[in-house]
Amino acid sequence: MARYMEALTIERGGFRIKVPESWWEFDVRPESRDDSIRRMVVERVRQKPELAQYQDTYTAFLRKAAADAWKSGALYCGCMAESFGGDTPITGSITVSLVGGRTQAGEPLSTDPQVIASQLAVREAKKEGDAWRKVTTVDIPGVGTAARTYGIEDIPVPDDALNRTIRAVLMQTFVPVPGQEGKVALIAGSSQVLDLADSFFDIFDAITSTFRFAE
Repeated sequence: MARYMEALTIERGGFRIKVPESWWEFDVRPESRDDSIRRMVVERVRQKPELAQYQDTYTAFLRKAAADAWKSGALYCGCMAESFGGDTPITGSITVSLVGGRTQAGEPLSTDPQVIASQLAVREAKKEGDAWRKVTTVDIPGVGTAARTYGIEDIPVPDDALNRTIRAVLMQTFVPVPGQEGKVALIAGSSQVLDLADSFFDIFDAITSTFRFAE
């Protein structure tokens, strides 16, 4: 999984970020994403026929990731889906969203990294196999300090009547947006491959460290 060192720069309105060359960006707009993802997976399988047995898995994973990203206000969404010789493909995703909020009095929420970090809950695993979450701050070169959470989390399935959750490796970094009160760029990396949590934390951290606001 060291191929994340081969980077491709993605530029969008207001920011740029580097992602692994082998990762895919896909259209998250409801009116066009299904066809875009279908064509993308077909092309990927054409390039690597050994992935054909996972085509439906890739398509379902990417469509769900795109739908969830759209609902959360994502500006960029990319995924990896690779076979490294095992029975199960290795999947992961990264999204960049612009989010914000206000207090009950209508005031913009603080984007100070220390304040954000103090408001994020730490979760300790009571026994082996439990979900957990750590909270910290990180320095992003050229950007500054940002609040971050990372861990193994139970993520609610959107719009699920049974209130089910999906356990995933999750890293979220909250980067204050210059000149916009109450706004942060949320860079979120996730994967359901729990056995590779440490590797994915390294990958997500490496990708996030390349985030820059456009001048």
